[in-house]
Amino acid sequence: MRILMALVMGIFLAGTAMAGDNGIIRKESAQGVDETMDALQTALEGAGLTIFGRVDHGAGAQGIGEDIGASQLLIFGNPKLGTQAMLDDRSAGLFLPMKVLVFEDETGKTMIAYEDPAAMLGKLGGVAEDAPYIQTMTGALGKFTDGAAQ
Repeated sequence: MRILMALVMGIFLAGTAMAGDNGIIRKESAQGVDETMDALQTALEGAGLTIFGRVDHGAGAQGIGEDIGASQLLIFGNPKLGTQAMLDDRSAGLFLPMKVLVFEDETGKTMIAYEDPAAMLGKLGGVAEDAPYIQTMTGALGKFTDGAAQ
């Protein structure tokens, strides 16, 4: 029974979000790239986060005659959280503001990808793994990307 339960949980978790050894979390979206990114941006703005930019990588590739499919990067943040990280380690500014990539993979699926805050900021010596802002960032990214993926 324990093995069956572990297997079911593993399948469930693999279907909702996959984190590789490199700390990148990937989720499949039920919508296209534009719709997923629009939903994400709307939710972030509604929660009072600052949108710093939206980069269209797909259009950039087309501009040089290449095709990588639809691919957009959203750059956003919350100075209340980011500043706390930078007070602990000024190098955190290399990783902040946060970024989420929404792209069409090689099979045509819309994927959401972002770096796990604990893995990202854990590279720095001054940021504690259990820092409250890391837990807040992790929860918020999960919530917002799950919502955008529906």
